[in-house]
Amino acid sequence: LSLGEAKNLPTYPGPNKMRDCYCTVNLDQEEVFRTKIVEKSLCPFYGEDFYCEIPRTFRHLSFYIFDRDVFRRDSIIGKVAIQKEDLQKYHNRDTWFQLQHVDADSEVQGKVHLELRLSEVITDTGVVCHKLATRVLECQGLPIVNGQCDPYATVTLAGPSRQSEAKKTKVKKKTNNPHFDEVFYFEVTRPSSYNKKSHFDIEDVDEVDKMEIRVDLWNASNLKFGDEFLGELRLPLKFLRQSSSYEAWYFLQPRDNGNKSLKPDDLGSLRLNVVYTEDHVFSSDYYSPLRDVLLKSADVEPVSASAAHILGEVCREKQEAAIPLVRLFLHYGRIVPFISAIANAEVKRTQDPNTIFRGNSLTSKCIDETMKLAGMHYLQVTLKPIIDEICQVHKPCEIDPVKLKDGENLENNRENLRQYVDRIFTVITKSGVSCPTVMCDIFFSLRESAAKRFQDDLDVRYTAVSSFIFLRFFAPAILSPNLFQLTPHHPDPQTSRTLTLISKTIQTLGSLSKSKSANFKESYMATFYDYFNEQKYADAVKNFLDLISSSGRRDHKSIEQPILLKEGFMIKRAQGRKRFGMKNFKKRWFRLTNHEFTYQKSKGDHPLCSIPIENILAVERLEEESFKMKNMFQVIQPERRVLYIQANNCVEAKDWIDILTKVSQCNKKRLTVYHPSAYLNGHWLCCKATADNTPGCTPCTGGLPANIQLDIDGDRETERIYSLFNLYMPKLEKMQEACGSKSVYDGPEEEEYSTFIIDDPKETYKTLKLIIEGVGNLEQEHAQYKRDKFKKTKYGSQEHPIGDKSFQTYIRQQSEISAHSI
Repeated sequence: LSLGEAKNLPTYPGPNKMRDCYCTVNLDQEEVFRTKIVEKSLCPFYGEDFYCEIPRTFRHLSFYIFDRDVFRRDSIIGKVAIQKEDLQKYHNRDTWFQLQHVDADSEVQGKVHLELRLSEVITDTGVVCHKLATRVLECQGLPIVNGQCDPYATVTLAGPSRQSEAKKTKVKKKTNNPHFDEVFYFEVTRPSSYNKKSHFDIEDVDEVDKMEIRVDLWNASNLKFGDEFLGELRLPLKFLRQSSSYEAWYFLQPRDNGNKSLKPDDLGSLRLNVVYTEDHVFSSDYYSPLRDVLLKSADVEPVSASAAHILGEVCREKQEAAIPLVRLFLHYGRIVPFISAIANAEVKRTQDPNTIFRGNSLTSKCIDETMKLAGMHYLQVTLKPIIDEICQVHKPCEIDPVKLKDGENLENNRENLRQYVDRIFTVITKSGVSCPTVMCDIFFSLRESAAKRFQDDLDVRYTAVSSFIFLRFFAPAILSPNLFQLTPHHPDPQTSRTLTLISKTIQTLGSLSKSKSANFKESYMATFYDYFNEQKYADAVKNFLDLISSSGRRDHKSIEQPILLKEGFMIKRAQGRKRFGMKNFKKRWFRLTNHEFTYQKSKGDHPLCSIPIENILAVERLEEESFKMKNMFQVIQPERRVLYIQANNCVEAKDWIDILTKVSQCNKKRLTVYHPSAYLNGHWLCCKATADNTPGCTPCTGGLPANIQLDIDGDRETERIYSLFNLYMPKLEKMQEACGSKSVYDGPEEEEYSTFIIDDPKETYKTLKLIIEGVGNLEQEHAQYKRDKFKKTKYGSQEHPIGDKSFQTYIRQQSEISAHSI
């Protein structure tokens, strides 16, 4: 997601009219991300990007704009809610959305399981009347209101001429998945002397057709404002006349209050760009043919005839192709030969050494992506400490005389900026030994290709490498630290300006061009740069570039230096280390490195508890029933000691479980079974065993292969590449035509084929044939899977409750397909 900006928010009723706003991203009503607060603005600019794996099903992706209130709870200004099935409409397009009003009636999520039975009852006097039994079994995924959910249901039978009193279930405390299993009886038709079985008399038939059963869900609140509405369901009784009993799951719906007096444009709008992909990934063997063709790309001569290069040719954006390709090649350890091959081909096509790797080619996008994945920790150790300081200290660094604030001194500002640039420059140029091996191997091959192609230019061996490490790695990370996980949010305007000035200077220092000052359009930057016009800076850059691109250089840094992998606040339950201590829940700052998992009272404090990585025997989810708390997981240690932790939301819980599993997966004593629930009141809630040292009752899930590189699933990346090939199939076919036309007719090229790079039509045609065949086979597998799923799926089941719009769309598509095939 890219959260751009909001505009025309309603003014604050106070004298200054401005607001301090932030925006949250929610899956249904669960917050998974929050932007920084933009103060004193009615058109706040956020400029924040958020990427996440979605670990559960959802109906809406929602964005809420809040106004911060120092004394009371923050107030909601409005929201944008996009239904899951509409996400494709806005895919990868900047779109302005009108903010909608938020009230309890529209904030509905969750589903309810009901059973209805209509039966005839013969009274003592021999007359027949009809009774309806409504059984409310359970609900799932109700919203949590103000941190709690104590739900109950009311059931009402309503008709045009009467309404029964509402019947109410018991309140279920502290759960948003309540099990009610309560039955309520209603008299549908009054006793009449008419006694032909199974028939209503005429008036009754009309009346029953107009009747409906209404189920409302409420949160029992202790506040004086009354209970909060959670959702409702209205079912007409006429569908029961076909079968006397009916049982199904239903999505809860919002209440329609009809107060639509507010115009939608009252609240302003929000600019968003959403990229949502949903892939069905088969098991590994399905992908073998396509994967094999892709992984051979580095060995194909010429490389332009390889499957990976062809993907880059047909995709609209090179970035689209680079992301899954890099991840796939990294996973199989083939990234260096692949990038060397495509870089070498690009260097051969380059005419001028000054433009080497300057375009947005497949090579440059693949190297960008590799540096982002492999170099994340490298950035943390080099830049993070200084970036944190710049963000916290707020030293004035503006050197443009026109933009100086009152009371600021130009010379002082220049000195502040010079110190920052000097420190960052030194940190970067001294960090050569920390540069990841995979990046060094790529830089070595770039340097060799460039030096071989432009033998008269002695500097090209440096510029080929610096165009990546400085221009496309360090400079962008300084400019937008939030995009490289160096800061949680986009920096404030003053800090952003400081970082822009530093980034520009570092970029120029790293570029090694002859006349540095001429690189700047602004005279104040050229003046400032005179500080750095000494030979020692150019020498330091060259020494650094030599070190990171020298052959056979291996990672010298010892593993002794702990690498910080993840940190943040979560809630943990006491582990019972003290014999008589209370087992209560406390908020703690958790920190995971490649050596240990610790928690402390707050960031920077001394750890209260440290678990060495080798003592993590399993990391698994914990069933909600254990403590009536969502998003909980457990870290199991030797002697059955368990640390129970609650993350802030489902996305964060998944991230922590994944990374803890990943760092501990090579432990020799990893468990194979675990208890999915807690040990409370003398027994395990899951299997009811009474001994606390009983072995687990459920197989562990973290069975990942120990040699996994980064956190990449090769099958999933191949599925993504299949989706792209499938999407651009017309272009693949056009490329086949171009190969045919080239090999037969070798004259001036036809206009429509000139966009493709085809060095060897015969080889390229062979590869295209294999790709089209592999994609066709996978497409058939997907179609078969959908047909099978369609046959097995029942509308009204727990997976597809009645009211599931995406399923209704899916059924419509399937019936069109099957009608067409008939």
